Amino acid sequence: MNRSKIEWCDYVFNPITGCRHDCEYCYARKMTVRFSGDIRMNLSSNKYKKEGDLFVLEEKFVAQTGGVLPYPFGFAPTFHKYRLNTLENKKNGFNIFVGAMADIFGDWVPDEWINEVFKVCEKYEQHNYLFLTKYPDRYIKLEEQKKLPWRDNFWFGTSVTKQEDPFAWFEDKKFHWFVSIEPLMERIEIQNMAHMPEWIIIGAETGRRKDKTVPEWEWIRKIVLEADSCGVPVFMKDSLISIVGEQNMRREFPEQLKRQVLSPKLRDKLEGDCCRCGKHMKKSEMITMAVRSKRGEMPKQLCHMCRECFIGFCNEMKIEIPKLINFKEDE
Repeated sequence: MNRSKIEWCDYVFNPITGCRHDCEYCYARKMTVRFSGDIRMNLSSNKYKKEGDLFVLEEKFVAQTGGVLPYPFGFAPTFHKYRLNTLENKKNGFNIFVGAMADIFGDWVPDEWINEVFKVCEKYEQHNYLFLTKYPDRYIKLEEQKKLPWRDNFWFGTSVTKQEDPFAWFEDKKFHWFVSIEPLMERIEIQNMAHMPEWIIIGAETGRRKDKTVPEWEWIRKIVLEADSCGVPVFMKDSLISIVGEQNMRREFPEQLKRQVLSPKLRDKLEGDCCRCGKHMKKSEMITMAVRSKRGEMPKQLCHMCRECFIGFCNEMKIEIPKLINFKEDE
């Protein structure tokens, strides 16, 4: 899992890579060419399994030169199972884009692969997980089979570029969903959607493709006005700066995606309950009570007290309130 250069997320998580859409503007396909090595030689190794025409890697693929190849089979759909445990390395909550180098909901991806990804994401509940697909019908099918997680930190997105692309897919409010209009290839009327999303991302095509489309300022303005009329936050990617100007850029997030959550383990370490009144708060904002049985012994942490309870305790025990850093009795 790597820090993301995509502006609307913190990290990208790619347990599945590869795609069969064959989009002419795809950045991911071009990237895999740089980090695949000699694909014909890779295919001749015994370091992978095949499920039909799909590839499965239990461990990192090490080339004969000794280097690790992140995409040994190019843009062919590949399940990197060894990457599933990388989420445990992030203790604080982040916004994580799952499948930046794939469409993990493409009709060629087995349900079992998707279920394994969902399972590991559910395990690390401190993060927000953002999924994106050009096949929103796959969401519907998974939901009909009761395989789509009903989680407040799961966001299911649809990637669209033109008016004809499928937009909305769920009316049910138990799922968070958003639309990524990138690259914007033509004028799009988002109010033609059956239901408005909770978030809209807009971006232009990048790279040097000969026939790439540069969106018009009016196309972008129309989407923003329609989003504003419905109270939907808009995030503009930096690829739009040259078109709309920095002063008109919008970088808004839904409230859920603004919130940073701690892992249960780290939360227990940093937060606690006052031993007298039971109030739950940060330990750094409470007084730590410690004891030791003999001189020279390291004190052992006993409990924590909020400011009010500590003052009351000292008064009850007729103990002079000590002068502590960031603590004054008369505050």
